[in-house]
Amino acid sequence: ISFDAVDSALSSLKNCQSYINSGMDVATQVALDLVESFNDEEDVNNMEKAMLEYATMDRELNHYIKAIEETINQVKREKPENLPDLENLVQEKFLEMESKNSDSDFERNEKYMYFKDQLKEMKKQYHGKDTIEQIDEDIAVTRSQMNFICPITQMTMKRPVRNKVCGHSYEEDAILEMIQTQKLKKKSVRCPKMGCSHVDVKGSDLVPDEALKRVIDSQNKQ
Repeated sequence: ISFDAVDSALSSLKNCQSYINSGMDVATQVALDLVESFNDEEDVNNMEKAMLEYATMDRELNHYIKAIEETINQVKREKPENLPDLENLVQEKFLEMESKNSDSDFERNEKYMYFKDQLKEMKKQYHGKDTIEQIDEDIAVTRSQMNFICPITQMTMKRPVRNKVCGHSYEEDAILEMIQTQKLKKKSVRCPKMGCSHVDVKGSDLVPDEALKRVIDSQNKQ
């Protein structure tokens, strides 16, 4: 049996995944733009719906790719005399996976969770401070600027990254250098934010803090 055509189809499906990922990146940036420019909440909600649709498509595509791969591996393993109906076998496996779908699946989609996290932070930065400023504008500005300071360099961050585990942000180069230095000593890195109890900061836990970077850039322009 020649599986060249199947391999070609699989390759095309995996290309589709890259398009979905690009779409999710664009939707994230647009949503953050909307919050930053104080657009209508409905526009932001529409971007959230778009992200959910992307995440759903991604899950469906993953299931379909997995169903094809499992079917082909099964046929290669069993080597039947008569080739079974591959399309039906794939469809059965696909429907079985889809029947187990739940909302918690989206928690495993890194781009979707990153979108949710950054949107929440962006709303906090741009809408949350309104009420604080009504109490005392000076205190609000001071608090806000303190969040711009990297706990390692003690300087305003230029490329902040956010720790998915404890939620603290650091200058990207500074935290990566710290992780590398401690790795050579075979030691783990404690979160450098004062008072944080997280004792094992890993490079894989760091994501770009786009929301914070936008606020810092906006402040610098002023």
